[in-house]
Amino acid sequence: MSTSAPRLAQPAGPAPGGGTVTDRLVEANRAYAAGFTDPGMGARPVLGVAVVACMDARIDLHAALGLELGDCHTVRNAGGVVTDDTIRSLTISQRALGTRSVVLIHHTGCGLESLTEEFRIELEMEVGQRPAWAVEAFRDVDQDVRQSMRRVRTSPFLPHTDDVRGFVFDVSTGLLREIDAGD
Repeated sequence: MSTSAPRLAQPAGPAPGGGTVTDRLVEANRAYAAGFTDPGMGARPVLGVAVVACMDARIDLHAALGLELGDCHTVRNAGGVVTDDTIRSLTISQRALGTRSVVLIHHTGCGLESLTEEFRIELEMEVGQRPAWAVEAFRDVDQDVRQSMRRVRTSPFLPHTDDVRGFVFDVSTGLLREIDAGD
């Protein structure tokens, strides 16, 4: 079973006929649901793995890793960095839903490589309140993968930290390059 949805060719903004992109998504869901059959599976991932990856739209994570619906838990955020909220998700994944392995995936050409923590200050100036979260910008993707691996391996909330591996996905070739933890 494929987990990829049909491509939406339209950019963000008004869709043809006056609807929004969200309207198009809802309509696509209606078409999906019309042929949907309950797969009859639980929330526990079949492969016992949680994958943390960047939200970058160029990465079709399931296709890139040969995954099917139900195989893994997927946590995506800007940069694929391990934040407190990522640890929260991984803790629930491991302790309540049985995962034991963690795969971390950053990628080449990440937008976080061009940001700095100055982004938070600019937001504060614009909206009158500084975000409580860090941008987690980085310059060296390999080093940031190592930092994310360390955060997972040293979290007191995660009981399964012996199978934590990190990778950089090349957006030009589709290949993963494994990063040595450097412990």
